[in-house]
Amino acid sequence: MREAVRYLNNAKGILKSVPVVNNTYTDVKPVREAFGTAYLAVLEAINEHLIKKGLTKKELPRSVESYRAALQKHIAVHNGKLMREFEKLYDALHIAGYYRGLIYDTRAVKDYFRAAREFIDKVGK
Repeated sequence: MREAVRYLNNAKGILKSVPVVNNTYTDVKPVREAFGTAYLAVLEAINEHLIKKGLTKKELPRSVESYRAALQKHIAVHNGKLMREFEKLYDALHIAGYYRGLIYDTRAVKDYFRAAREFIDKVGK
């Protein structure tokens, strides 16, 4: 999961330069970029796990639907919690954080990044 952790650390690095006032990031653009990078970290963790399972780079998922299917088939077969965690991360990191730019409270950002790290650690087991 080295590459996934690298992506997540890059996302955290992006946030270090963003001004904060009253626990609120005042520049949403880099926060959105950080969320996009954190979401890529989650996808990279899944990719790394699938490659360990024997899939080739060509066989890796290319859409969120195919990531869901791969999770169900190869990773979360007996763990519905992992699927729910992926859905939460998809909604928070990709949709709310990156796509819509709705999350800019510093505590919320830290919570979601922590959840991403926990997901990466679980997938890496």
